[in-house]
Amino acid sequence: MTILPDVLEPNLKVVFCGTAAGIASAKAGAYYAKSTNKFWRTLHSVGLTPVKIAPADFRTVTQYGIGLTDLAQNVSGQDHIIAQDEFDFAGFEARILKYKPRVVAFTSKRGASEFFKRPTGKIAYGLQEDKIGETAVFVLTSPSGAAGPYWDEAPWQQLADFVKDTSEL
Repeated sequence: MTILPDVLEPNLKVVFCGTAAGIASAKAGAYYAKSTNKFWRTLHSVGLTPVKIAPADFRTVTQYGIGLTDLAQNVSGQDHIIAQDEFDFAGFEARILKYKPRVVAFTSKRGASEFFKRPTGKIAYGLQEDKIGETAVFVLTSPSGAAGPYWDEAPWQQLADFVKDTSEL
């Protein structure tokens, strides 16, 4: 059973891909729901949304050209406890190829590492050389409060600038 529903439609600017719903998100039935998570305030501060969206209003993101999905949709918990066999790489890739967003942004190195089958140390934050079909790929610092020491808004701002620049083409 899927913990959180995909929020996807064709030709979005960016689809954010988490590893799996956190415990607080699973309980709330909303993406990035824990109060210490920086996701929603960062979307606003880097200019991807004109207002700070409340987690309960996550379905409204498509009006800003944003989508949401997870690699492991049937489990919840912190990244490090998600087992390899819980990931649905084929399903994720099929969704991206079907909906064709301009960018996919992994909200953790673990998700990108698992999908691309490379160690996290071999993945830099920011725009990647890899694509999924025609979709560009970014790797972002995790907005989770648990990842606090590694937090850096810079890759998020790079993503927002990239989305803005490519929308003007």
